[in-house]
Amino acid sequence: MKFLGCILIAGVLACGTTRAEEQAFGAVTKLPLPRYVSIKANEANARRGPSTSHRIDWIFKRRHLPVEITAEYGHWRRIRDQEGASGWVHYALLSGARFVAITDDQATFRRGASEAAEPVAYAQAGVLARLGKCTLHWCVVSAEGRKGWITKDAIWGVGKTEIRD
Repeated sequence: MKFLGCILIAGVLACGTTRAEEQAFGAVTKLPLPRYVSIKANEANARRGPSTSHRIDWIFKRRHLPVEITAEYGHWRRIRDQEGASGWVHYALLSGARFVAITDDQATFRRGASEAAEPVAYAQAGVLARLGKCTLHWCVVSAEGRKGWITKDAIWGVGKTEIRD
């Protein structure tokens, strides 16, 4: 197995063990697949295939909803939502701005990246929050004027091993 690199984070050594040829990249953008983005528009049609001639299966009606891009074809991106539903959306309806969905019934925003850190806010499942920096197990999020650290287990829209500065 080939190691792509290691990084020491809070005393934990995190190493990439995926071979480069096993990592998928988009045929159009050359960006990694899958990857997370968000819905930019107030409404986004999810189609059965990558063109306007394909039937609309449903319409996303929530701006900033995090989705995962799983494939690319021309100006179209196949996306998957938190429930696993997928469809093709025109790239102009997507944004690189990162948001996450709170998945816990009452998720705690904390002052620091620790269960012992003081709670600063609570959010219900379904709340969308702007994603900030992430360590291996924690991310900074902000929603409705509140900002704090939250465990990755309590959110959807960020990779399990994704680290953001």
